Parts: sequence; structure tokens; C-alpha cells
Amino acid sequence: MGQILAPATQWQMRVPKCSSFGSPMATKMWSSLLLKQNMHGAAKATGKFRVLALQSDNSTVNRVEQLLNMDVSPYTDKIIAEYIWIGGSGIDMRSKSRTIAKPVEHPSELPKWNYDGSSTGQAPGDDSEVILYPQAIFKDPFRGGNNILVICDAYTPAGEPIPTNKRHKAAEIFSNKKVVDEVPWFGIEQEYTLLQQNVKWPLGWPVGGYPGPQGPYYCGAGADKSFGRDISNSHYKACLYAGINISGTNGEVMPGQWEYQVGPSVSIEAGDHIWCSRYILERITEQAGVVLSLDPKPIEGDWNGAGCHTNYSTKSMREEGGFEVIKKAILNLWLRHKEHISAYGEGNERRLTGKHETASIDTFSWGVANRGCSIRVGRDTEKNGKGYLEDRRPASNMDPYVVTGLLAETTILYEPTLEAEALAAQKIALKV
Repeated sequence: MGQILAPATQWQMRVPKCSSFGSPMATKMWSSLLLKQNMHGAAKATGKFRVLALQSDNSTVNRVEQLLNMDVSPYTDKIIAEYIWIGGSGIDMRSKSRTIAKPVEHPSELPKWNYDGSSTGQAPGDDSEVILYPQAIFKDPFRGGNNILVICDAYTPAGEPIPTNKRHKAAEIFSNKKVVDEVPWFGIEQEYTLLQQNVKWPLGWPVGGYPGPQGPYYCGAGADKSFGRDISNSHYKACLYAGINISGTNGEVMPGQWEYQVGPSVSIEAGDHIWCSRYILERITEQAGVVLSLDPKPIEGDWNGAGCHTNYSTKSMREEGGFEVIKKAILNLWLRHKEHISAYGEGNERRLTGKHETASIDTFSWGVANRGCSIRVGRDTEKNGKGYLEDRRPASNMDPYVVTGLLAETTILYEPTLEAEALAAQKIALKV
């Protein structure tokens, strides 16, 4: 797997000698990480790197592990709910745990909760209480059993959504009858970069140096080409366990960079599933002693950036004659290009340069099977006369509530003037 820069004692705490308990995220899966260290990078960064043998079963370490892995379901009906929300930066994730009297099947069965918004940059110190509204639940792959992860959004005590609550507006868009009738589907491709913990340099790269040029790494295999596969695979299984609609994963073009796909998901659930999948990935990289980066251009120069390509279709696009509907949607997207770009992630201008499979941030374009365009239409969609489009503009750190809501709003609810539509069609060579 490349370099994992973690103290031996940290690994000693996180890799138990056995995993007889039923938790799906048994730390047994991390054992292969210890066997695949790239020692030259670790030595430069941390000095002597050692993997210590585990202590005996009666050691403090193993007693702690036994408690962490204990299955309490035979002894109590109570469960643990991990309330998760988005912090003040709009991309950081926060969570805290709460005991619930019995297992639940729907978020409406869960109580609202509160947190100190002054500590997350979301409220002033003299009026710091922010209220969490449970919105979606997933099975907890870390605790197992009936325990759950709870995706929440945040409100003032008076019931007003706080500024960083982007889910609220998206939910309003997706509840519009026109949008409901079109049954919007989303397939989101989340790219991310794994960084060595102490030096913030990509996993598998020599510290302070560079690997060979891009080419062999995309979907590659081998110790000199694939860095972080165990993390990617662990995340894949954890998402399946949780009930997230993850549909695949692969190594990306830049070494140390990975992608997974979520979908097809309908309406607001697309954002819920992406945010929960990001939280699970944060927890897994935390356990592995690796830093997760959603920066859209983590390494400057001749290296690919990280995007969050969003595949999208409506009922009308998926039916006969849908290609004409797709072309009309592309016109609307051209007319609102600036609004979309401003909402598609911080630092995206460093990624959308017209190079490395991107379009220029300043120029809207579309094409069939062209990954250098703003909007790509697949060959099958053109051939079949129906299907979907891919918006390649969103950055890896985009808010999925914002992007999915905006796509639905622009393509279903937005009604440009005929003059504007005709001008757009002429400029991007579309005949509608």
C-alpha cells in the first residue's frame, strides 16, 4: 500500500490480535497495511519506523480492544446513534454520540439534539446553541449491531436553517411538484487524495519528491503503482454495509488518488449518501493514520486534479426523445454557467484549466464522449436518443446538496427567454 506514517504504538492500539466480535469494521482488515510499508519515505519523515508485535491477551491494549469490540446487544435494547453534521467551513464534518432507548427504522423516530455552534464557526458565543434535525439514517459499520449513523442538518432554536445548512434549500427544490414528477437521478463520482499524515504529501510519493509521470497509475496494480488500495476497499465494504448506494471504486490518474461512485440516487438522497460516505472515509483514514484531502488540485503542475463529476438525468431524458430534452438542459446550463461555477467548490479555478481532462472555467462547452468539455454526453446516449448527461465541472470538495439541487433547478424549473435560448443554441452549436 505505499507509506503509512503512523507510530508503532498507534498501530498497536488499532490492530487487535483477533477479531472474534461481529463488528463489520473489525480491525483485522488493517493487518495488511502493516505488511506493505514503503520504508524509504517513512524513514525520512519519522525516523526509525517499527511495527511492534501485539502484547499478550491480558495486556491493557487487548482489554481496551475487547471493550471497543464488545457486542452489547444481548444485554440491552439501547443503541448508539452517531449524529453527523457539516461544520462551519462547509466541508468539515462533525459528529457526537447519543444513546437511544431502542432500535429505530426512520429518522422521525429520533429526537432533535443541539451542539455548541461557537466551537464550529456556526454561531456566536453569546447565542451558541444550534439544533440538529435528524434527516437520514445508515447502519454504523464501526460499531455494528443496531447502531446507526445519522445525517443531520442544522437550525437555529427558532427553526431557521443556519447559513451552512445547504440541505434545506435542496429539499425545497426536490419537493417541487415539477421536480418530483421528473424523478431526477444522480450518479456522483467522488475523487479524493490520500496524504501522508506528518508531511501532507500524497501517499506512496517519496517525501519531498515526485513519482514517475502519470500513465501507469489509473486503475493500476502493483506496489509501485497503487497506493491506498486497502483504504479504498475497506471504504467500499463499509459503505455497502451502511446502506449507501455505492456502485464502484477505482484508482485515479494521479498516484495516491482514488475515486468511488455513488448512485443512481434519487433527489435529496444523493446528497445524504455522499455526505455519509465522506464521513465513513474520514473515519477509516483516521484509523489508518492517513489524511483525507478533497482539495481540487492537491499538487500543482502536470498532475490531475480531483473532481466530483455528477451524472444526471430526468424521467424525460430517459424516455424516447430524451436526447432533445438533454440538449435543452445543456442550453439552460450554459445560460447559468457562472451561477454553477460559483457553487461548484472552493479552489476549482486551480483545477478547471482546460488541461488534465477539464474544460476551462471561463468557457462553457459540451460534447459527445469528450472529457475536455464542461458537459459530456455518452456515446450510448447519442446512439439510443435518450439517457443522461455528465457535468464535469464540480470540484471534489463540492457540496452535493448544492450541486444536485442546482442541476434540478436549472434543468427543470429555470425558464429562460426565447431570445436567450436562441443565442445560447447558436453559440454552443445546438439545434433544439
